[in-house]
Amino acid sequence: MTLRRMGKASFINLQDGSGQIQVHLRRDILDQEYELVRDLDMGDFLGAQGPLFLTRTGEITLEAHEVSFLAKAMRPLPEKWHGLSDVEIRHRQRYLDLITNQEAKQNFQTRSRIISAIRRFMDARGFMEVETPVLVPVAAGAMAQPFATHHNALDRDLYLRIATELYLKRLIVGGLDKVYEIGRVFRNEGIDQDHNPEFTLLESYEAYADYNDVMCMVEDMVCSVAQEVLGTAQVQYGDNVIDFTPPWKRVSLREEVQRSAGIDFQDFPDASSLEERIKELGIVAEGRSSRGRLIDKLVSACVEPQLIQPTFLLDYPLDMSPLAKQSPDDPTMVERFEGFAAGMEIANAFTELNDPDEQRRRFMEQEALRGLVDEDLDRLDEDYLLALEHGMPPTGGLGIGIDRLTMLLTGQQSIREVILFPQLRER
Repeated sequence: MTLRRMGKASFINLQDGSGQIQVHLRRDILDQEYELVRDLDMGDFLGAQGPLFLTRTGEITLEAHEVSFLAKAMRPLPEKWHGLSDVEIRHRQRYLDLITNQEAKQNFQTRSRIISAIRRFMDARGFMEVETPVLVPVAAGAMAQPFATHHNALDRDLYLRIATELYLKRLIVGGLDKVYEIGRVFRNEGIDQDHNPEFTLLESYEAYADYNDVMCMVEDMVCSVAQEVLGTAQVQYGDNVIDFTPPWKRVSLREEVQRSAGIDFQDFPDASSLEERIKELGIVAEGRSSRGRLIDKLVSACVEPQLIQPTFLLDYPLDMSPLAKQSPDDPTMVERFEGFAAGMEIANAFTELNDPDEQRRRFMEQEALRGLVDEDLDRLDEDYLLALEHGMPPTGGLGIGIDRLTMLLTGQQSIREVILFPQLRER
């Protein structure tokens, strides 16, 4: 609310979620109710009723015949253009950001439309939306540190999920051939411009599909969502115009690493030899790292920053992907891709490993590494293995970070600008 007092009359601009309107208040019409004007401050809530008219400048205005005081703002609001320049305050007190910053409000409205558009896309393809547990006995499905808690009634330790993958694949075993979930996942890890400890993830699984089918679905989905929400598949992001129109570029991970870093990771079968080689490029591992983690650091440092236009990196080393199916052409590689745009990963997918014996062997390899390396590894989930032993058809699985996709489609450089209440350090 803004106010201009003019003696026996005043003009007030009232604004809510639906828009803004000017209100004309006259002492001779409102009588004692006009005294309310003396105590009004910006941010107060006021109700007004009366007929509409046009001012001399053509502005639609409400002539107030009745006014009612609805709520008082006990604290002053920041000035619209100069009062909320502190980024941390904007994130800590998001309500002030939304009041004073129209762009912030539009970003979150766009985020809502993105999620709705994704749901329509998945539903139209015959996928069934499901809900899986947030509190889980085994934090599996990704290589990440979980948040731990304890359930008093059951007297057991539980974890906030780090992924929805293994529960969704249980549903594939159960005969639900196309399932997806959009939900929060939690990883007890660092915070930076594209990482937040809790974030929104789309995961989908389709029986009788492989990673090539999923690739086509991803590029169709992102293009469709961009066109529905923004009216175009070409999006301005920083200095670049990102074109999400299919087909996206497809390149071999191994070849792209060779091109950008001059290293063929297949020439380095163990972690120690690879670590020595990447040190020559100035890439330093923190603590003891597995070969898979070192390859991941190599890709992050040398390859990802160059992937500006939408690109799929194809075929990953097996030791980076314990849940993915081996490539029929090379048993040291798996049928996995990651999708990138603007130098940022937005999608991760693979043909799912559906051999329970091989999956157990890989879980045991992960367990054997635990304590030998300073990194998070996937965890053995006996209940998931039990489900696999009942038979899972060939399946293509997908994960897309909703927050990062929203960053791209709204042009935001920080994940905090697309999460209403991001995690922040304690003051």
